[in-house]
Amino acid sequence: MSTESSKDPLLKPPRHRQPLVVSAALVARLHTCLAYAAFGAALLVGCLCHYKKIVKNGVAGYPEEWFPSVSATIGDWYPERNIFQILIALTAGPRFALVGFQYYLHHPRRPAIATLVFIFGIIRTLSCGGWVYITSNDDHDVHDVFMITYMVCNIPWMLGGIACTLSGTSLRRRRIIVSTGFFTAIISLVYFFIQHKVHRIPGESYTQLETAYTHYSFFEWGLILLDVLYDALAEQEYRESDLQVTLGSRVLAPPSPSVAPEKTTTTVVVENNLEKNTAPNGTTTQDIKDKWSFISPDLRPAAGVLSDVYLSYIFWSIFTSLIPTLFYFSVWELGIAGHELALLSTLSPLLLGINPLLRWAQSRDGQTMMWLVGLAGLGAVGLGSPGLRLFVVAPATAGVVLGQAARWSLGEGGEGLIWPFVNSKDTIYNVVGAVIALLAVYESHTRPIAASSAKSNKPYYRPSSPPVNSSWITVALPLGSLLFTLHNLVSDPSTLVAWSWTGYQDGSPKGPVPHLHGALTVIAQCAGLLIPVLLGPGATMHLLTHPMWFGFGALSAYGLYTYRNWTGYVGGLGLAVFLMSVLPVVLKRAEGGRGRVFGAAMGVYCVLNLASIFTVAYAFVPGGVVFRERTDAVLVAQMACLALAFRWPRVNSSQLSKVDTASTKVAVSLGKGLLAVVSVLSVLGTLYRWPSSPPRPWRSGPRIFNAGIWTVHFGIDNGGRDSQRGITDLIKDMQLDVVGLLETDLYRTAFGHRDLTRVAVEELGYYVDIGPGPNSHTWGATLLSKFPIVNSTHHLLPSPHGELAPAIEAVLDIFGTEVTVIVAHNGQEEDPLDRELQSRGLARIMAASHPRPVVFLGYVVTKPHADRPAPYNILVEDGQVFDIEQDDEERWCEYIFYRGLYRTSYARVSRGTLTDTELQLGQFALPKHGTSVMNETQAARYIRIRKEVLPEHHWFPMEYYGNEIEGGVNGHFYHVFGTPLYYNLPEDALL
Repeated sequence: MSTESSKDPLLKPPRHRQPLVVSAALVARLHTCLAYAAFGAALLVGCLCHYKKIVKNGVAGYPEEWFPSVSATIGDWYPERNIFQILIALTAGPRFALVGFQYYLHHPRRPAIATLVFIFGIIRTLSCGGWVYITSNDDHDVHDVFMITYMVCNIPWMLGGIACTLSGTSLRRRRIIVSTGFFTAIISLVYFFIQHKVHRIPGESYTQLETAYTHYSFFEWGLILLDVLYDALAEQEYRESDLQVTLGSRVLAPPSPSVAPEKTTTTVVVENNLEKNTAPNGTTTQDIKDKWSFISPDLRPAAGVLSDVYLSYIFWSIFTSLIPTLFYFSVWELGIAGHELALLSTLSPLLLGINPLLRWAQSRDGQTMMWLVGLAGLGAVGLGSPGLRLFVVAPATAGVVLGQAARWSLGEGGEGLIWPFVNSKDTIYNVVGAVIALLAVYESHTRPIAASSAKSNKPYYRPSSPPVNSSWITVALPLGSLLFTLHNLVSDPSTLVAWSWTGYQDGSPKGPVPHLHGALTVIAQCAGLLIPVLLGPGATMHLLTHPMWFGFGALSAYGLYTYRNWTGYVGGLGLAVFLMSVLPVVLKRAEGGRGRVFGAAMGVYCVLNLASIFTVAYAFVPGGVVFRERTDAVLVAQMACLALAFRWPRVNSSQLSKVDTASTKVAVSLGKGLLAVVSVLSVLGTLYRWPSSPPRPWRSGPRIFNAGIWTVHFGIDNGGRDSQRGITDLIKDMQLDVVGLLETDLYRTAFGHRDLTRVAVEELGYYVDIGPGPNSHTWGATLLSKFPIVNSTHHLLPSPHGELAPAIEAVLDIFGTEVTVIVAHNGQEEDPLDRELQSRGLARIMAASHPRPVVFLGYVVTKPHADRPAPYNILVEDGQVFDIEQDDEERWCEYIFYRGLYRTSYARVSRGTLTDTELQLGQFALPKHGTSVMNETQAARYIRIRKEVLPEHHWFPMEYYGNEIEGGVNGHFYHVFGTPLYYNLPEDALL
């Protein structure tokens, strides 16, 4: 029986098969060939089949545009789209294999960074599938989200791969070259995209230096080539490591531990939470980096301090950009839009409660990676969609806040925080800032440990072993409150001035002027930071944590809130000194903190932020009436939380102990020097920008002036960008001598603490009254005037139910004649009682100025000629004024009324993309000095004529004739009537 079975072929033991061994380098080459074939085939087939269609875009087509973009080539037409998608599908297997091979090779030497690169590699591969198979024609926003995710993941993928590659090797040099080319090309890509998308420049012309989508396409294809080329370099690494894939008895053959021919081992040494990788020859990779460093060893300490200062600036810029980015949606919704949840990204320090993540975030690699993730926030300026910008800014904020909290937990960063005072949204500034930031991150990553830390030589205080009565909550509350207070009060030097501003008296400002005295705020902040450095450890400990010093801060806060003009501003300066002086102490108390400390601190920051915003936005949020005008309660809460950082008897008097030694001489001297330089530059910058001559009217000959009213929607255009430059350009083109701007109180965290009038004042020359400040709880009203402001008064109109309504009553000296100008913003349609009471108040102001000439520039919310209690008849009849054009029935919000003047023209200019409301403007002629308008009958006021009857200095610009399709300037054109309306002067007019 056994014999038979042995002869049965089905019962024979299987023959042993040799394992199949495949070189990993071949997998990398296969990926490269398939990827290049996919893009190359799509480009070739697309040009052959649909050339003119794929070069066409939303601005122009062939022949102005003659080279197709990547998205048009791979996603718009059959069959190139399908060929591309099939070939890209074939690259999926090799692509995932590359990610796994990289992790297998790098994990033994750099486990933390290799793991992170592996995670981002997987996300990068999946997002590639997203933008490949969801084309821009399918869903443009989703396509862009996947594309942006892919680009962002390239940062840790490429830089992490470089960090894991041994220094001094040709592979590392090639990876650096390719990745540098990749990221450099992004800068040009963003620039040319803005030229195409924002400025809508068609075609390309090297002679006229115009740039357009064709140039953008060159760099887009360049990015594709460099992206694939970077992955192709893995072939060299796998070949030198002799990495093989074995199918059979083994899965993977172990790689050679080093590219070098000698058989050596690699170990990892962890010292002071900063990874130091030991190379085969016994030196460290940190030493190798120093040899390749472009910074002299003698200058390394100074470079370290400067890098820390600049990175602190970058942290603060990204951190403070989140709230204005997300509140764009709240402003347009006039309520909670849901995007406010992005504020929770600031709670990322809660993750530091996970021990492995905490150790990684404190490591050199972790810090570098968090910076790289955060720097994506600077690139958000190039994105066209507000939603996409928020999609990038939110995780960038989470990254920088997480990294900053990790540094605070190590006791680092307390002496290097310099807060930014200018927040530019100009693309070139972001590009330059990002390049400098990358250099600073490189310096920090390659910094020798001795120069990096020297923790025993810092001049401040750290927690000793926690006392019995210590509590993490007493550390978190002061930190969160301090972050919010710095953000809310001193992140722009003009904010404290706005809190104290009340207008003009007898031709001079009653208090400090935003554009002139803001430098004093900067000097006060620098003085506050200088105090702990100059006092020394003992005196600093005694003074800056003593309850008496807190009393000084509380008294300064009281002065800022209670008083106005110079008295209130001096209180604000004292508060600025106090806040900056206690900053090192509060941060040092957080040293050694875990996730709950920093998470709770950021929670306090979020709560105080929302409470502060609700004090003015109470009418648009559920339950907001509780916070109505309660800035006092918010300020008390801020100071109460800060009080926990001081040495109160029997509370936390033993909480802090003194550091043993003084600060390093380099850090102290550089700190003093930087503070001095910042102070001097703030003064010099103010003097440089301040106009050298007083404002002058646009037309100095005839006694005429142009006046306009414009609701500028918080200086945010329809695309979610700062609109200050566009507003200034239109004001300049229309040659407006008197301008009323509404919704201008931007001295809040929600709007970025921007001064909306700065460009107009500095470049065009205007007197300015910025209206009621943020502590008046209105949305703001501003008056710009080419004529001297003799007196001005701020009014808060009756608002029993809805939002507070601001008004500015100003007396201007116009060619020697005093004219009352009123700029006002009434309440919304939902509150008819408010609007009635506010209109009665405005009518009393106008009537009280009789017989002085009056120009009313306001946001009224009423139909023309609407019966009482609607505002129109109340204002016209009780205020004793005339409508600038009574037959214009197409108005609802903005109105211009006047008295005692000759109206010669009236125009309505479309909003374009700058805001949600048009610009209305009128031209007025003053009667001869010493006389008044004698005939104010309707017949005398409505002598309609063509513009050619009047001299040209009465004409509004011809360039703004047009419509939505053609003509106009930057989307602005004369609408409703299609032209300005012109009126002749009565025969008996005396000019």
